[in-house]
Amino acid sequence: MPSPKGHQVLSVIRTSWPLLLGMLLLMLGNGLQGSLLGVRGSTLGFSSVEMSLVMSAYFAGFLLASRVTPDMIRRVGHVRVFAALGSFVSAALLLFPTIQDPIAWIIGRVVIGFCFCGVYVTAESWLNNASTNETRGQALSAYMIVQMLGIIIAQGLLVVPDPSGYLLFVIPSVLVSIAFAPILLSISPTPAFESTKRMTLVELYRTSPLGCVGMFLMGSVFAAQFGMAAVYATGAGLSIGQIPIFTAAFYVGALIFQYPVGWLSDRFDRRVLIALSALIAGLASLMGMFFGGNFYVLVAAAFLIGGLSNPLYSLLIAYTNDFLEHEDMAAASAGLLFVNGVGAIAGPVIIGYAMQIMGPPGYFILLAFVLLALTGYAFYRMTQRPAPSSEDTNAYQSMMPTASPVTVEFASEWAIETAEAGAQDGARSPKQAGTA
Repeated sequence: MPSPKGHQVLSVIRTSWPLLLGMLLLMLGNGLQGSLLGVRGSTLGFSSVEMSLVMSAYFAGFLLASRVTPDMIRRVGHVRVFAALGSFVSAALLLFPTIQDPIAWIIGRVVIGFCFCGVYVTAESWLNNASTNETRGQALSAYMIVQMLGIIIAQGLLVVPDPSGYLLFVIPSVLVSIAFAPILLSISPTPAFESTKRMTLVELYRTSPLGCVGMFLMGSVFAAQFGMAAVYATGAGLSIGQIPIFTAAFYVGALIFQYPVGWLSDRFDRRVLIALSALIAGLASLMGMFFGGNFYVLVAAAFLIGGLSNPLYSLLIAYTNDFLEHEDMAAASAGLLFVNGVGAIAGPVIIGYAMQIMGPPGYFILLAFVLLALTGYAFYRMTQRPAPSSEDTNAYQSMMPTASPVTVEFASEWAIETAEAGAQDGARSPKQAGTA
């Protein structure tokens, strides 16, 4: 007989499968277009700096939409926003092969980043509305797994037709268009958004310097994986068959390491886990730099970098929440999301310039620098104040760095409910009085 947790998982799948299927197709389209542009731009002779600006533009649009989309939904409703933004994504994908100019690609990527974020906000609000207190954690986990699988499977599509042709741009456009069918045909109206209380960046930094600095650095690391991995692989001379394996290795590692890191985060000083994860990922970056001529070493390096850096996103949010009252968690998470977005915009540009000066090894040099800088800062913060006790820490919830404000707030609600349930069982409140 299935356990209560098993019943909850089945309940999530039964009630949310159209949304999860639609999100899988969306991530297939999104994951494919990012890698495809990296390969196609190199064949067109775009420089590393030009491609870095193209990749950075996606995150600029994403960050803008995270602020604008909730107001759009309040004005015209979820369904209209979802359908309109989806149409723009599908159209923009078809324009890339017809307008082969870096400036046009930058504009197109801003549009795609904006639209994908808006689509995520809308879809995630439906998922949140469909979840109960008992199923919220399972719904978040299922959503994260679907996102990861979509990006991983998308890399395999890169080898199907010739990436220099037109068909590979049609495939993500079709996938995105089809993705809306199961979602729009099955959803029900959702409540209007409520405004989240704001927290200034100064207040956020004072609450958790490590959370703030770490999220900025992790934004640049994730953007390097999501935006620049294919650019590096093409510049390093990897074949069309090797490029998707290399890029997929980042996300396979992220999917596998999420749960061991989450399990450890609830049992040890999270700052130690942050420092060690960043240290190992930084050493893996150095391994990729020194032994980049060996394809198997490159795949192993990508697996470790993705596996140990991506969970840091959730870990830093959980660590920051350890020093907050429940009512401040959503505001702090929104602030961390903004900081992460700024880092994601800057990351590809800096790496692009590094690759322009130092060649393809500049990709791993910058990754190593950022990850080892986080390692040093985490160890430094350990000397500034004691760690929260294990009884006073909030629950860890796995999230993708592509999470929209809705998912971040969704996870905050789950952490609060988990903490309150623990308090009713005799546990203390997770609030900590420490200051920076």
